[in-house]
Amino acid sequence: MSRRRTIGLSAALIAVLATPFAHHVFATPPPNGAADDSLEMSKRRELEEVQRQARESREAAQRLKTQENTAVSRLRSTQRALTQTQRKVKQLNRRQDVLDQDLQLTRARLDRSRSALDKQRQQLARRLRNLYKFGPTGEAEFLLSTSSFAELLMRWDFLVRIARQDREMLVRMEDLKEEVSANAQQLSATIGQVERNIGQSERERRRLAALHNERQDAVSQIRSQRTAYEAAAVELEKSARSMQKLLAQLERQRKEEEARRAGGTTGERTPIPYTGEFAKAEGSLDWPVRGDVVGHFGVEEHPRFGTKTMNNGIDIKSEIGTPVRAVAKGRVDFTSDDYGTYGQIIILNHGDGYYTLYAHLSEIMVRVGQEVASGASIGRVGDSGSLKGNVLHFEVRRGATALNPTEWLR
Repeated sequence: MSRRRTIGLSAALIAVLATPFAHHVFATPPPNGAADDSLEMSKRRELEEVQRQARESREAAQRLKTQENTAVSRLRSTQRALTQTQRKVKQLNRRQDVLDQDLQLTRARLDRSRSALDKQRQQLARRLRNLYKFGPTGEAEFLLSTSSFAELLMRWDFLVRIARQDREMLVRMEDLKEEVSANAQQLSATIGQVERNIGQSERERRRLAALHNERQDAVSQIRSQRTAYEAAAVELEKSARSMQKLLAQLERQRKEEEARRAGGTTGERTPIPYTGEFAKAEGSLDWPVRGDVVGHFGVEEHPRFGTKTMNNGIDIKSEIGTPVRAVAKGRVDFTSDDYGTYGQIIILNHGDGYYTLYAHLSEIMVRVGQEVASGASIGRVGDSGSLKGNVLHFEVRRGATALNPTEWLR
């Protein structure tokens, strides 16, 4: 007999024994004196024993309930932290790419400004050598050796232009020095940002590894303890009911969209409805990912605990990071980084009320409203929200009704 049933029977017995009828039975003066007194004491002891067992059963049930909540809550908390850390690592990786590009550009600017400064210095050095060699007397001789006043004016204008160029050369050289200094400072600052980003990325990766281990421990605990597994099964059913409501909502939106389209009240951008195409592909769709099917459509029974859960799709074992492909062309109607026991999910709308769902992803590569072609990569295999390890959970739906995916895949 299960603990829950024992608790129920004990509570029922207490209720019966606590009624006025029970009190009358045990409190009525016995006709046979001492023998009846002994019987009454025996019944009272029996009642006390039943009450004690019921109390202990309630306390044990409460402890088990706390353990169940702890195991499942730990998994959910770890999964949320894991998803957030994965998102942060991706942001840091993108930031690193931007910083690397900035670093290359800054180094290129610094090299160009240094090269320009060297050329300017060489030109100035030649000019100074000429001034040293000829001195002021050379310029005076250049002016006084003219044969006419017009030639004198021409030579004077020439010397003025040279002087102006010399001044511009000095100004340009000062500007180049400031440019080199600024580029060098920018390079130093960018290198500092790169180093800080690398350090932060390394810390987040270590945190990610620790969270992966913590999540694996939580999953192992749930797998090995019946009470924890049953609590996790309740979470699965809760997420499945939530998914039913979500798909029903998406279907209502689709029908409203079709009504607007039929009435000519749609906006400028009307997504393609793909009417009539998905239903024709039954039995001929490509698999979203290749691998062994470790979870089958329908009721699944745990081999050890006998706990039964409903699987609305199939689970395909594959390596983490393997690209997940759309089985048919459609539109992305929903994505989530953390949808209960589904983890990271994508829902595609294929028209006529047909949807496909891709869950337990490690990365989502599409956005809501995006139209995707058949075979396009939309995400990557992961283990988010999964109790079966790294798998792709795949569903085919007609409205909110789950269909057997194996009848649609070839």
